[in-house]
Amino acid sequence: MAVIQKYGKTYNPDLVCHKDNHLPAKIVPGCHKKWPEHNTSWSRPVARIWTVVLLLGTCLLYCARVAMPICAVSMAEQFGWSKRESGMVLGSFFWGYCFTQVFGGYVSDRVGGEKVLLLSAAAWGSMTAFTPILAHFCSQPILSMTLARFLMGLLQGVHYPSLASLCSQKVVESERGFLMSTVGSGSYLGTLVIGGAGSLMLDLYGWQSVFYVSGLLSVLWAYCMWKYLLKGEGPIITLESLGSSGAQSKLTKRHWLRLLKQPAVCAVIVTHLCTASTFFTLLSWLPTFFKDTFPDAKGWVFNVIPWLVAIPNGLCTIVFDLFFSMGVSSVFTLLLCGTTTFPWAVAFVSATMGLTTFSHSGVSVNVQDLAPSCAGALFGVMNTCGAFSGVLMVYFSGYLIEATGSWASVFALITTVNLLGLCTFLAFAEARRVDIDSTKVRHHNIHI
Repeated sequence: MAVIQKYGKTYNPDLVCHKDNHLPAKIVPGCHKKWPEHNTSWSRPVARIWTVVLLLGTCLLYCARVAMPICAVSMAEQFGWSKRESGMVLGSFFWGYCFTQVFGGYVSDRVGGEKVLLLSAAAWGSMTAFTPILAHFCSQPILSMTLARFLMGLLQGVHYPSLASLCSQKVVESERGFLMSTVGSGSYLGTLVIGGAGSLMLDLYGWQSVFYVSGLLSVLWAYCMWKYLLKGEGPIITLESLGSSGAQSKLTKRHWLRLLKQPAVCAVIVTHLCTASTFFTLLSWLPTFFKDTFPDAKGWVFNVIPWLVAIPNGLCTIVFDLFFSMGVSSVFTLLLCGTTTFPWAVAFVSATMGLTTFSHSGVSVNVQDLAPSCAGALFGVMNTCGAFSGVLMVYFSGYLIEATGSWASVFALITTVNLLGLCTFLAFAEARRVDIDSTKVRHHNIHI
C-alpha cells in the first residue's frame, strides 16, 4: 500500500500504560487498558479456513446478484417488458444497496460481522430462490421484480461492511491485506461462474433454474457456516447487544464528527468513491463497448477473460501497492481511447480489471488501520458514497456516448476520476489510528 506507517508494529495507541516485563505486576493508579486482556484474533489456520469460506460466500453473493442481468432478456420477452422497464428492474438493486451500508457496518461493529453475514446470506439467498415464484404468482411481474431487486440490494448491502468489521476484529494486521484481497476476488469469480454456468442453465432449463440454483446454494453456504464454523450458535441480534460496544470502543456523535474531519478519513472515502464509480462504469458499459466496436467478436471472450485474469490477482497483493495499481490501471484505460484491435482491447480491459483488485485491497485495509473500533460503519459510509457515485457516473457515461458518439470520452472520464482518487490518497492518506484522542493517550503514558 502507498501508505507510510508512522509507528512500529508494536505500537498500540489503545495501551495507555506501557509496562516493563521485568517489573512486578502491580496496579498503577491512572493506568489501564481499554481493550480486553485476551487476544480475540484468529490463529493462522482458522484465518485460512475463514478466508476460503468468505471467498465462497462472496462468490455466491455475486452469483445471486448477477442472476437477474443474465436472465433479463428472457424475462423481458416472457413478460413483455420494454427497455425502460428492464432498466427499472435492474437499477432498483443499486438504490436498495445504498441504504444498508452504514447500518450493516454499525451492527457488525457491535454484535460481530459473522452474525450479520450469516443472517443476510440466508435472507438474500432465500429471496433469490423465491424470485421465479414471485414473478409467476404476481399479477404485475414488473412490480414484484422491482421490489424483489430493491430488497436484494438492501440485504446484500451489509456484506462488505460486515467483512471489513470482521477483519478488523478477528484478523491480525499482517494478514488483513491478503484476506480482503482474496475475499474481494470472489466477486470476479462469482461473475465468471454465473456468466458461464448461468448461460448454460438458461439455454437448457430456462431462466428460473438460474435463480433456483444460485439461491439454494447461498442458503446452503449460510447453513454450513452456522453449523461448522459458528458451532450452531444462535445468530440472534438483540437491542441490548446493539446498545453495547462489545470489544470495540463505542464512538459518540462528537467522536464521529471529529473522525470525519480527519484528512486521512476523507482521503480514503474519496479514493473509494473514485474506484467504485469507475468499476461500476466499466462493469456496466464494457459489453456494449465491445459489441459496438467489434461486432463480430465472440461474446464469451470479452465476458470471461477479464474476470478470469482478475481472480488470481488477489493472491499477489503483497507485491503491489495502491499507487502502482491505480496508476497503471489508468494507463491501460487511457489506451482504450485510441484505435486498437480486439485482442489488444481485451488485454487492456483485463489488465484494468485485474489491477482493480489491488486498489480494493489497499483502500479496505486502510480503513481498518485508521479506525478499527468502527471499521464496519466507516466502510459502510465509503460504500454508500461509492454506490451513489457509481449510479450517477453510469448514467453520465451514457449521456457522453450519445452526445459525442465516441467511447474515448467515457474512457477519458474514467481515467480522470481514477487519477483524482489516486492523488487524493497519496496526498492525505495515513496508517495511524485516528478514532482515539491522541492527546489523552500522551497524557496517560508513563515514561520509565
